[in-house]
Amino acid sequence: MSVQDDLTAVQRCLDDLSRSVGRLEKQLGTGGLEMRRVRTDANHLRESVALLRDAAQSPATQRKPELVTIPDTPYDDSLWIDTDDEGLGARDRRAP
Repeated sequence: MSVQDDLTAVQRCLDDLSRSVGRLEKQLGTGGLEMRRVRTDANHLRESVALLRDAAQSPATQRKPELVTIPDTPYDDSLWIDTDDEGLGARDRRAP
């Protein structure tokens, strides 16, 4: 089976689950904590499968992430002129 076939099968199962949860809600009511948890979990599964389907269709999932080179040279000290050394107090005072 292909990934799309598997995702379609999972979607069908989730549809069946949703219908079953709906029938249970009619029989047991929607106010109980247990029923709300089951409904919430079923909705989370539906959202997760939708995200998985989007990720499987996106060609970007097979592309390697772009590497960013960080230079070894020190930063320009003028970037930090207007800041205090956090945790050490102000420049004109002594640290504890």
